[in-house]
Amino acid sequence: QVQLVESGGGLVQGGGSLRLSCAASGRSFSTMSMAWFRQAPGKEREFVAAILWNGLSTYYGDSVKGRFTISKDNAKSTGYLQMNSLKPEDTAVYFCAAATTFSLVYYNTDRPYDYWGQGTQVTVSS
Repeated sequence: QVQLVESGGGLVQGGGSLRLSCAASGRSFSTMSMAWFRQAPGKEREFVAAILWNGLSTYYGDSVKGRFTISKDNAKSTGYLQMNSLKPEDTAVYFCAAATTFSLVYYNTDRPYDYWGQGTQVTVSS
């Protein structure tokens, strides 16, 4: 079992930055790929970014490319999402997820991810 706990959310002005963290405990995080998703009120959950277990490949949703950066520190069993140039439309609950087997086909869907955090709220004011 893996437990994931997100932190770092909050209220920020448009154009500002936040860094989300996802602390993992349980089985070895270093062998797991991870991702960030978000869900705004009344909307479906949206893929934000994913990173291969070894950190050598990253993937981004179109709406965040060039503004967000995903990373993971296996020594600290923690994943990160650096969010820059934030916009009001980035407002959502952000979830981290971890997968024991990465899927190049389904990485931007819920399917490969075995473990999920409880989410952290990000609110961007205009």
